[in-house]
Amino acid sequence: MQLLWFLPTHGDGRYLATSVGGRALSFDYLRQVAQAADQMGFYGALLPTGRSCEDSWVVASAVAPATKQLRFLVALRPGLVSPVMGARMSAALDRATDGRLLINVVTGGDPVELKGDGLWLDHDERYVLTDEFLQVWRRVMSGESVDFHGKHIHVEDARLAFPPVQKPYPPLWFGGSSPAGIDVAAEQCDVYLTWGEPPAAVAQKIRTAQAAAEKRGRRFSFGIRMHIVVRETRSAAWDAANDLIRYVDDQVIADAQKVFARYDSVGQQRMAALHGGDRSKLEISPDLWAGVGLVRGGAGTALVGDADTVAKRILEYRDLGVDNFILSGYPHLEEAYRVAELLFPRLPLSHGAGAGIGSNVALNGPFGEIIANERLPKQPPLMAAAS
Repeated sequence: MQLLWFLPTHGDGRYLATSVGGRALSFDYLRQVAQAADQMGFYGALLPTGRSCEDSWVVASAVAPATKQLRFLVALRPGLVSPVMGARMSAALDRATDGRLLINVVTGGDPVELKGDGLWLDHDERYVLTDEFLQVWRRVMSGESVDFHGKHIHVEDARLAFPPVQKPYPPLWFGGSSPAGIDVAAEQCDVYLTWGEPPAAVAQKIRTAQAAAEKRGRRFSFGIRMHIVVRETRSAAWDAANDLIRYVDDQVIADAQKVFARYDSVGQQRMAALHGGDRSKLEISPDLWAGVGLVRGGAGTALVGDADTVAKRILEYRDLGVDNFILSGYPHLEEAYRVAELLFPRLPLSHGAGAGIGSNVALNGPFGEIIANERLPKQPPLMAAAS
């Protein structure tokens, strides 16, 4: 399994829905978060997309040189960029990062925002566009010269001069909960994503998506996007979760839910239905908390608990078939260290731990401050990875 982190290109802080404890968004700060994720050994980092965010391609280009191994899951937006230009951008960033690019295909779910970006298609028609876009993108990235005349995409002699490092192209990640979205994923993509719903709902979604892929003779892996509030004790974790929403009042919730109601994204509708805007019903499944979704669009749930509990819940999703976990926590800089320290030793990861976990003291210096200027601190025994 693989754990990814998150670059908060729409802002960061210690609390939700307030400027109290907020942090000014800067490229220096985003580099810090990326470097923390890189140093601690996360597989990659997701960069969000939308008009509330810094552009994911520019951010990835700016912070990647400050990292060594971290992969960047960057949003490709059908309808906002042509498939051939998207292929050039993808190949260039894959080459610039020496093969560390992952592609997150985002069709979009907010009609108001999409109209502001110049895209006026309805929900299902956007997926028709996405399907045509990916047909062209994949063929161009694979080295073909492409003629394509579809309903929305028309190109002749479309080709790429400089190929990507990854062959035939960087992996395509995709989240779509509607039948139209699942059909596109089954036909075109490599990793199918869901937001953090209760395990039974995720299991059903996986079955549906995998059946759609198998009809086309394909299989893909699965990923889940959620937040994490992990501490050394259960009580400390729940205190931290409740502290996140200490400044969230009923009016803020109502205003946020009104915005989310205009979305035609089935995934967003499923997120909103988990809590219905009611802050008294936020633990929607054991240790799965929907408090973030009161005011945040997209991923709105968090696993909350001590390290053993959270690792157990993650492994329950792994047993359903989820291989990739895109995690985040507030503030993202400090929580990158905390999550890696507490969870990595408890999980069977395919990627190695970074310099901060389980390394040899003689090679990497002391873990903790040297005692009385001469004695190294005692290291705790490395916990066995769960099977």
